[in-house]
Amino acid sequence: MKRLFSSFAAIMLALSAMACTNFLVGRLASTNGQTMISYAADSYNLYGFLRYQPAADHEVGAMRKIYDWDTNKYLGEIPEVAHTYSVIGNMNEKQLSIGETTYGGRHELNDSTGIMDYGSLIYVALERCATAREAILCIADLTKEFGYYSDGESFSIADPNEIWIMEMIGKGPGNTGAVWVATRIPDDCISAHANQARITTLPVKKAKAMKGRKHIMTNMVDGQEWWWSKDVIEVARQKGYFAGEDAAFSFADAYAPLDLTGAYACEGRVWSFMRKYDSSYDQYLPYVMHKNNDHMPLFTKPNRKLSAADVREAMRDMYEGTALDIQQQEGSGIWHSKLRYGGLVFTLDSTEYCYPRPTATQQTAWSFVSEMYADKQFGTFWFGIDDAATTVYIPFFSCTTEVPNCMQKGNGDLLTYSSTSAFWAFNQVANYAYTKYERMLPEIRARQADWEKRFEEDITRLEMKTGKMSESVRNDYLNRYTSEQAEAVVADWHELFGFLMVKYLDGVEKKQDEQGKFLRNELGEPASPDRFKPSEEYLRQIAPVVAH
Repeated sequence: MKRLFSSFAAIMLALSAMACTNFLVGRLASTNGQTMISYAADSYNLYGFLRYQPAADHEVGAMRKIYDWDTNKYLGEIPEVAHTYSVIGNMNEKQLSIGETTYGGRHELNDSTGIMDYGSLIYVALERCATAREAILCIADLTKEFGYYSDGESFSIADPNEIWIMEMIGKGPGNTGAVWVATRIPDDCISAHANQARITTLPVKKAKAMKGRKHIMTNMVDGQEWWWSKDVIEVARQKGYFAGEDAAFSFADAYAPLDLTGAYACEGRVWSFMRKYDSSYDQYLPYVMHKNNDHMPLFTKPNRKLSAADVREAMRDMYEGTALDIQQQEGSGIWHSKLRYGGLVFTLDSTEYCYPRPTATQQTAWSFVSEMYADKQFGTFWFGIDDAATTVYIPFFSCTTEVPNCMQKGNGDLLTYSSTSAFWAFNQVANYAYTKYERMLPEIRARQADWEKRFEEDITRLEMKTGKMSESVRNDYLNRYTSEQAEAVVADWHELFGFLMVKYLDGVEKKQDEQGKFLRNELGEPASPDRFKPSEEYLRQIAPVVAH
């Protein structure tokens, strides 16, 4: 737990929105030549289900209604295109994937008259675009014509060949459109962003207007490609955010100045991921602690290639083994839980305190890891519901056209428990585990690992088995597989909850044999349970108030 400096009164409100994490892996930085991105939808007001939009043809003049993704408020409508692609979760049939993180930034730049919110931009782009470049241009064109409704936003946009980060923010009331920057992550590098704008200076020298789009500037420097809205520096000057030479302009510093929230609660997640694959990032701990403004590099070449399993584990990160390890700090309690009652911030005697905010967090509604392959018929969309630390990532595919009953929208909601819902199955295990986290988490992780290892092996067989099938036969086969596996995992998690309830009932632990069966005494009754003692450290904390 960190004692905060003054001027942090608004952090609780800010943290309620700053809640999503993206990791990015270029195709030459991955084990199998795949591009990968990940994303967590973190909110106490989101219900976890798997979204599916079928491909469709649309008549001339057809319109699409736009609703704000966060509030479902009707914002307006835009013309539909002739054909839209099918989309499973955040991956379309062309293997294009898009994630996001909200950084907020200059709130005075919000435009309540805009039609396109960040969520609608994601799903409209997925329905209309086949590549990352098409998606960036689609998002830029839609906001230019119809206005941008949301706060400052960072997007991860990836296809089987390329990964880009795009950061944008509105121009303020009465100014339709958005200012934005985008850069392609080098193929042999990894990157990350987590609710803080990360793109800084732009290569403005010798930049040129994009052919056919004079409002977009482009440049290529040392093999890295950059795009940005032509007025991104001009608007910053007009608003008083920047006054230097164009070459010194930094998007992040102008439109999302770093504060303690952005450093400690957001950039910390980026730091924790990047330092695992580049030890030079260790030097940026003071930056994460908001002791300086030395920005971390946007990307790096990792010390080894990453697999999808590596990225899934990154989504489960809780700062283990670092100065921010949330399971080892004050507030973790007797069994070192990562859950913090009352939120990340509290005030005591006029002093504000803040806990670390890890990537794996209890309020995650759903998360994913996308694998996109240029040399395969379909990409893999690993989808998990609830806290990434305790969920199972189940493989779906870019050609998936059916959603299992356990993950369908309408199967329960935040106020309605459903015994057939994956959201409630994972939540009941996770929430029970928070009470005895150190004891239960290893058991959950072992079962989680078994499932995901099995899925990895299945995917190899599925690729071989479906290789010569017709598209329709292949899709039906894969749909059956994903539905069966999703339902089997949910059934297993119900069984796991029952097992944990029996084993850890009333603060003790039932004994087990080497096969995992509960032990009984010579009379056939349950063997006397183990009473695990708290750590000496914990006993010293409570000893002063315990009678002796």
